[in-house]
Amino acid sequence: MDHPAGLPPSADAQARLLILIHAFSETADSKGIEGRMKLAKLDFLLRYPEHFDQLMAERRPDTDPGDDPWLTGAIEQSMIRYRYGPWDPAYYALLGALTGKGLIEPKHENTVATYRTTPAGRSVAQALAASESWRPVRDRAVLLRRHFNLSGIPLKDLIYRAFPDIVEADWGTRL
Repeated sequence: MDHPAGLPPSADAQARLLILIHAFSETADSKGIEGRMKLAKLDFLLRYPEHFDQLMAERRPDTDPGDDPWLTGAIEQSMIRYRYGPWDPAYYALLGALTGKGLIEPKHENTVATYRTTPAGRSVAQALAASESWRPVRDRAVLLRRHFNLSGIPLKDLIYRAFPDIVEADWGTRL
């Protein structure tokens, strides 16, 4: 279901992104997630478990991918094909909401924004991850950090190679 214009981004979508960003921010030496395009690719793999499972089977066949974080099989809002692959038009509102609430902080170096959780965001992400309903999302985000923490272009290339239907889709096509 799309977010109608003018409505705030959903709490579930904010929680999902916060957990994802926190998984890449929680160690002292981690920078967070570098760039919106990388964020979009990681979120794509988080939101589309069948694609995640396929890439895990190729890259790490001996690793258990864990539970599907979307037990109902329903994704709140489908992504679209955009210039550099999967994209959600709600990202700007979602990132703005998380920043405005003091849960993440974007750092800008040159033209790239890096997203990290703040201390408040860390507390909220940890509380969410401790709940039964969000634990599978947290587990999947940790696997993404361990096995898909590539820079933006190699991650894009990996997704494009594995899923040519995304590359071939017209811009604006729902994925």
